[in-house]
Amino acid sequence: MSGSRSTSISPRAGKVLRAAWPPLLLAAVLVVGWQLLAQDGIKNPQVLPSPTRVVSAGWDQRSTIWSEALPTLRETELGFALSFALSWLIAGAMDFSATVRRAVYPLLVTSQTVPVVALAPMFVVVFGFTLLPKVLLVALATFFPLTASLAEGFATADGEASRLLRSMGAGRWREFWTVRVPGALPFFFTGLRVSITYAIGGAIFAEYAGAERGLGLYLNQMQQVFRLDLVFATVIVVAALSVALFAATYLLERWLTPWRRFERSARTQGANAA
Repeated sequence: MSGSRSTSISPRAGKVLRAAWPPLLLAAVLVVGWQLLAQDGIKNPQVLPSPTRVVSAGWDQRSTIWSEALPTLRETELGFALSFALSWLIAGAMDFSATVRRAVYPLLVTSQTVPVVALAPMFVVVFGFTLLPKVLLVALATFFPLTASLAEGFATADGEASRLLRSMGAGRWREFWTVRVPGALPFFFTGLRVSITYAIGGAIFAEYAGAERGLGLYLNQMQQVFRLDLVFATVIVVAALSVALFAATYLLERWLTPWRRFERSARTQGANAA
């Protein structure tokens, strides 16, 4: 009996496994297909190195790749912090003033029509090979999803709760922090998950345009000497870092919005009872 209990899978673990196995299976199929293409000589190994060669080269150069990743992560961190602060400031201002919203929102949309890859060389020319152009490009790449999702969250706040607070004498600021901010958090985390996937890419684009260190510079150098095994290894590292940041947003959301778990549990129990 005790052995049966110890080997049983909890409902949460079962849910995680059911969600994880489809992408893991697809990834395994793609890696096997990649390996077969490289082994059978269908593609030149200089053009398409095998996964085993990529892993081996990446492991041999792990200290170099990691040392180049640190500046990229710092640029990502600072740029995203700037984007985070500006998104809350501007989305809050748009919520307080319809005039500000009408003036600012078209500019936000316009900012997304200019490709980052075109702005990167301009920023490097203006600000030089410093940290600033990378930080600005990361902020520009991630700013719109955060601001738009926050503005939408503020606009769809619980109207009944707002009216109740105002009837009790609460001011605009009290209503904002008590009703609108908690109500906007789910929207914010949706935007956060979208923008976090752009963050490292924005930093790498900036490093491609000009940098002294970073994964973008390292990728450029490895392409120039035709070390495509290290190019693939670096791309895998970039993807892994992006996935890790994406997963971290879920953990942060669970920590900052604990009431949503109770809401989902109540909805599930209600559906089961029905």
